[in-house]
Amino acid sequence: MPAPARNPDAPFGEAHGAALTGAFAPVFGEEVLENLSVEGEIPADLNGVYLRNGPNPRFAPNGRYHPFDGDGMLHAAHFDRGKLVYRNRWIRTDAWQAEDRQGSSPYWGIMNSLKVRTDLPMKDTGNTDVIVHAGKAVASWYLAGEPWLLDPVTLETLGKAPWTRPPGGGFSAHPKVDARTGELMFFDYGTEHPFMWYGVVSAAGELVHHVPIELPGARLPHDMAITEHYSILHDLPVYADPEAERAGRHKIRFDASLPARFGVIPRHGSPAELRWFAFSPCFVYHVVNAWEEGEEIVMIACRYLPARNAQGGIDEQRTAHMIATLMMDARLWRYRMNLRTGATHEECLDEAHNVEFPTINAARWGQRSQHAWLVDHDPDRLRWTGLRAYDTDTGSCTGAWSDGHAHCWYSEPGFGPARAPRAEDHGYVTCFVWNAATRSQQLQVFDARELSRGPVARIHLPHRIPAGFHACWFNTENTA
Repeated sequence: MPAPARNPDAPFGEAHGAALTGAFAPVFGEEVLENLSVEGEIPADLNGVYLRNGPNPRFAPNGRYHPFDGDGMLHAAHFDRGKLVYRNRWIRTDAWQAEDRQGSSPYWGIMNSLKVRTDLPMKDTGNTDVIVHAGKAVASWYLAGEPWLLDPVTLETLGKAPWTRPPGGGFSAHPKVDARTGELMFFDYGTEHPFMWYGVVSAAGELVHHVPIELPGARLPHDMAITEHYSILHDLPVYADPEAERAGRHKIRFDASLPARFGVIPRHGSPAELRWFAFSPCFVYHVVNAWEEGEEIVMIACRYLPARNAQGGIDEQRTAHMIATLMMDARLWRYRMNLRTGATHEECLDEAHNVEFPTINAARWGQRSQHAWLVDHDPDRLRWTGLRAYDTDTGSCTGAWSDGHAHCWYSEPGFGPARAPRAEDHGYVTCFVWNAATRSQQLQVFDARELSRGPVARIHLPHRIPAGFHACWFNTENTA
């Protein structure tokens, strides 16, 4: 007798929570789709691949489920002279292969276990970020796991990148690539002293620099930034709860008595050359960009607003819960660090909008940039309700679009440059959009300079693409 059909909106039932149902529910096929229906016209001068990573578990989870637990799956839209091919494939991590052999999952999620436990092993899923370095896609994970290399067009898993080193043995969720030099910068963090490590990978894919970074204690940094000559590392007042850790569980604490610190180190510098700059306590999930202005380092980021109690103080427990469950309340923020005087300055660029998951023209990483595209964030859950364009010099919103804030799920956008671009923002913004009201899935393409005019192309896909995390753009031609 054939097995009963799965409910596509809750293939593992309702018991594991909302993060495995509805827009988050996984899909179970790997496909290559061509000749899809298009409203409008796919730009002929947009050539490259929009890659998006995210959780897509194959087997029912053990214990409580968190989106960081789901097997990583890449979804790719390959644009080529006005045509498009869609592909999706799981990232064949070691854990994915172990599950494939067993036919079920022996792993436990981040809410149930620790990376170091052997009785309840945690799965390194590679499901969080994806960037491109030296012609290969690099998938990475929230808790600093192994970096996985993939073909950015076919999505074939090529294996682990040989960049991790003990004692941490991990690779941060958000490495950065300098398009001018081809170098990749990353960090690792853990529970052993000195608690952080910083590394540089050459354009040829070789680890050429790896140094310890001493922190006051174990932390949970998520992102970093680069400039032409420096890297900026984060020491934020967020760390694993010691009592929960002693019990073998992962739980987040936010300590408002500690500042947010950003450490500036020369790209190939020693720990002795690292300089720390202190700011008001907060958490930063994602950086927009950073660059040098004379003696100053400028960093634009999405600053998590700490929750407030009735007396106006910081509610540490509520803030920690928001960070842990990805209930983001963030604002576009500018930080300045003077390398000569040590002076600091921070300011909110836009108080009105809760925006996150930024993208820029990746060719500008580490250089002064003016344009960024972000998502409007639902503060109550992991849902992005629309897109928003910014002039990060002024903090002004230069465009916005949504097909329906109440029922649409947008993905992190990717910026693809036009052929022979004439300016930083000369190109296109692409993203996946699920409309829960009409139960329709689209890939939308916007003129990056005219976001408010709506999509220039809507590519219709035959099924839902699960809500996910980060995205990037891979150029398949020389855009110079």
